[in-house]
Amino acid sequence: MTVPAKIVAINGSERDGNTADVLRYAAAIAEKRGAVLEAIDLRTINMLRCGPCGNCNDRVIRCEQTDDVPGVVDKMIAADGIIFAAPVHGFGTASLMQTFIERAGVGYLRFDRPLSNKVAGVISVARRYSAGEVWAQLTVNALLNRMIIVGSGFPSEVHALHLGDAQQDEEGLTNVGRMVERMIDMIDLLNEHRRLTGRQELLAVGDRNERVGLPLNNLEEHL
Repeated sequence: MTVPAKIVAINGSERDGNTADVLRYAAAIAEKRGAVLEAIDLRTINMLRCGPCGNCNDRVIRCEQTDDVPGVVDKMIAADGIIFAAPVHGFGTASLMQTFIERAGVGYLRFDRPLSNKVAGVISVARRYSAGEVWAQLTVNALLNRMIIVGSGFPSEVHALHLGDAQQDEEGLTNVGRMVERMIDMIDLLNEHRRLTGRQELLAVGDRNERVGLPLNNLEEHL
């Protein structure tokens, strides 16, 4: 029995607005393909900012902040694919997504890059300006985590201002739908290759230790 592809979408918006509408559209596309897309709205979780401890570059274990971030990270690790979706605020990435990237990346993901070889997609939502810059930042973050980026031709940038405007951006939604379709295709290809070869790690990850001053064996002793 084939297990349906599981995609986790991280919604970095502070509102149940256009970004959420775009992800609901993406979820409908996934459902038609027999895949499951779960949107995690960062506005609904308890997420602390990076604390004043200042020992992130010396720690060899997970962040000790007590909030909901590790639960979200664990869902990402269990998924086949991940979508990062955020609106443009102040010509940059909305603050909730920026905080999550910092907390998740520094506190949980850089020890052994557990998102390596997962399929990634990126969506930015903007009135008009800086959609490309936010899309590029989130894309680079996915590459940092050694994920497999699936393109949609044109980037999945949706233009909207007032609530409901995203549903009117036909070209933007077309690119989102194409991206989701290609993510599912890639997930299916990777899973089939794993089944045929018995190899779980299809692409070499290499040295997982990217942290200056901490030898790999020091990390392995604590993970």
